[in-house]
Amino acid sequence: MKVIVAKNAGFCFGVRRAVEAVYEQLGRGSRVYTYGPIIHNPQVVEALASKGVVIVDDLDHIEGGTIVIRSHGVPPQVYSLMKDKGLHVVDATCPYVKRVHNLVSRYYSRGYQIIIVGERDHPEVIGINGWCDNSAYIVNDPEQVDSLPHITKGCVVAQTTTSYQRWEAIIERLRDKVEQLEVFNTICNTTAVRQSEAESIAKMVDVMLVIGGKNSSNTQKLYSICKAHCPKTFAVETAKDIDVSVIGPGDTVGITAGASTPDWIIKEVIDMVSQLLNGQQMIQDGVTKGDNFEVNGQSADLKEGEKRAALEQSQPEMSEDISSMEAFENAITDLRPGQVVRGTILKITPEEVIISLPYKSDGILPVSELTLIDPHTGEVKWHEGDSIDVQVVKIDDGEGNVLLARKSLEKRLAWEELEDGFKNGKEFKGICTAVVKGGVLADVNGVRVFVPASHLSTRYVEDLNSLVGKPLRLRILEFDRRNNRVVASQRVILQEEEEARKKALWDSIREGQVITGVVKKVTDFGAFVDIGGVDGLIHVSDLSWGHVGHPSEVVQENQAITVKVLSVDKERGRIALGYKQTLPQPWDNVAERYHVGDVVTGRVVRLTHFGAFVELEPGVDGLVHVSEIAEGHVNKPADVLQVGQMVNVKILDIKPEQRRISLSIKEALREQQEKEAAQTEKEYQADEGGLSVSLEELFPEKFNLRD
Repeated sequence: MKVIVAKNAGFCFGVRRAVEAVYEQLGRGSRVYTYGPIIHNPQVVEALASKGVVIVDDLDHIEGGTIVIRSHGVPPQVYSLMKDKGLHVVDATCPYVKRVHNLVSRYYSRGYQIIIVGERDHPEVIGINGWCDNSAYIVNDPEQVDSLPHITKGCVVAQTTTSYQRWEAIIERLRDKVEQLEVFNTICNTTAVRQSEAESIAKMVDVMLVIGGKNSSNTQKLYSICKAHCPKTFAVETAKDIDVSVIGPGDTVGITAGASTPDWIIKEVIDMVSQLLNGQQMIQDGVTKGDNFEVNGQSADLKEGEKRAALEQSQPEMSEDISSMEAFENAITDLRPGQVVRGTILKITPEEVIISLPYKSDGILPVSELTLIDPHTGEVKWHEGDSIDVQVVKIDDGEGNVLLARKSLEKRLAWEELEDGFKNGKEFKGICTAVVKGGVLADVNGVRVFVPASHLSTRYVEDLNSLVGKPLRLRILEFDRRNNRVVASQRVILQEEEEARKKALWDSIREGQVITGVVKKVTDFGAFVDIGGVDGLIHVSDLSWGHVGHPSEVVQENQAITVKVLSVDKERGRIALGYKQTLPQPWDNVAERYHVGDVVTGRVVRLTHFGAFVELEPGVDGLVHVSEIAEGHVNKPADVLQVGQMVNVKILDIKPEQRRISLSIKEALREQQEKEAAQTEKEYQADEGGLSVSLEELFPEKFNLRD
């Protein structure tokens, strides 16, 4: 019999961290709750319950104590509720899951529709959905994508235990549903490695044992993957669940475990298989040698007395991943000063970053060696759980840790990225750091880049100092790594975008459209308006329904206005716009505002030999015939009136359909004179009445003799 135990079996980093957090709180003697089962393994949950840990799904009945948030994470409102209850919160959310929360929150705030690939009722998915106000579309099958509506902007993330095959199939269909799709593969790398390893083992064995809780999502996925390649695949929670009858004398047995399976359960299963192996050997052969063992991919011919010891030796303590000593030794010999190695960030402190390495010891990276904050966005670049490339400085820093560095590596990576961007025309973000002769210097990922003044903008920049500290969008024009010389341009990017906007505008603009623009220049004959990268002209005659002396009387530079497209000449690159066409036509309801017999005030706007035109309001003029200007004979209107003069006129006739109004100055004057005469007469009569006195008032004593 041959036994193959997966190297990547048992607790993942996030689960181990959550369980250790519960034990740490128990050690402090406080009342400990977990928000839901800390992991999907009943044996671990029962063990914790025996120590006093209480599982809660409802916070209403908790009054004080410590609550541990499991690795699956929770929605933001749960954090708020815990805080309001005054609980001491220990957040054991897996760093990989926390990264998903941050992505969802960020893109949801930017107006993206969130899409989650995963199981709708899984705690991790429920937690992720809470970071976008529970508005996400959740799909777990490519066919489910077909039922989604058309989406303009979408951001898709994955439950960390999703299989790569399912993820890729769903993403392929989503690209047909979403116009602008931001894809973030948030599948945990440990999950992917574990699934790949389990699949490889399943292809080689006769019997496959998958250890894990029945409610564990990642264990179920492992079972499905193994079952597809090994028909005799069995899911077991503990060693007692193994059906020994399914394992034949010459079978090769594979063993893997889900991320929620503790090491001691895995060890029990291996012990059970070991005992079964020994028993079968005795029954068949009556001897104690010749069987082949393989643990973590390492095989050896062992004597009977050595088999169990080999199995037990291959299992580290609960705090270590299942791995063979030989694998550890290989890792030690492979790690050397100067080597670049990939690790996982375990913890970030103010002084150092602790990094998990494929080695017997963790690595220590001084914070000064890592760019934690993106200088362009101000966002944190690195989080716990992120994978990171680092360089080995010392194998042992004196305390058993590996001393690491990254600054030189970051600089090398930055130069490599710039070179790749130079070859492929990539855009970079930079920060203007200083003004120098002929231009400015910019920092691009730690590399100094020169930007000529003529390449800063599509327009002349008068004060280069105003750009210091400001972000720049740059494309590399010259790249010389040997001489540390990089020349870049922002103008080429802006020009391309401007040309693209112009093309889009010329392709879309149509006569009759009403659009918004900004007045760029006012001249004697009209105003030029920017309508999206292209200027159109409003002729002075199209600025107002009334008479305009100069366009500045109607519009000002930098004023935002609504205009109507009157004509488009693509060949000559000319667009005629109208401003008055967006305003009500004053003649449409002129009869409602003016009536025959009304006396109104207007402004003389034009004089002819036959009369004067008087503007009653912008766009509405009336004619005062020369015979209606004054009582006496008027030879020329100009002898009596001036352009701009305000006059009172009486409406003699209105013909709206012909846009004609007949006016009279002399009738208005005559009516005014009549009103004034009547008023004078009234005042005179009042005065006369006030002077009359009765005889009784003059001689009161004569009228009171009888008294």
